[in-house]
Amino acid sequence: MKKSFLVTLGLVLTVAVSLSFTRDEPKYKNLKVLPKNITKDQMDSVMHHFANALGVRCNYCHMRNDSTKTWDFASDENKHKLAARNMMKMMDKINDKFFDLSGSKRNLNTALMVTCYTCHHGATDPATKPPVQERPQQRPASDSTRRTQ
Repeated sequence: MKKSFLVTLGLVLTVAVSLSFTRDEPKYKNLKVLPKNITKDQMDSVMHHFANALGVRCNYCHMRNDSTKTWDFASDENKHKLAARNMMKMMDKINDKFFDLSGSKRNLNTALMVTCYTCHHGATDPATKPPVQERPQQRPASDSTRRTQ
């Protein structure tokens, strides 16, 4: 699981770095947090990261018209899409404030960065309590090993 997380994190970082060098015409509508000139490969990478980090599919955030069998990716009708935008802004603020991810240091500090997976771990709702760890049961001391005082 750690290896897949690092691979996903590397992909997200690659997208972020390559976005600064891309000068294509905007292909997507209604982008408010992601760069307007994002490429299809970059968008796919980001969307796959979201899906894997939350354990969801496209319909969790995006609207599908079942009668025409088409997606309306630009629609803001789904509240999860709006929440994702707010989470991305929060994540960017945290990374900017606590991790030096600018310029060349971004590639060197890939393990020190907050992503969707940091909190969600494959679930739509992030955990608010640490996992319960079972404690090994202690054997009662036998009569022959007990000390008398």
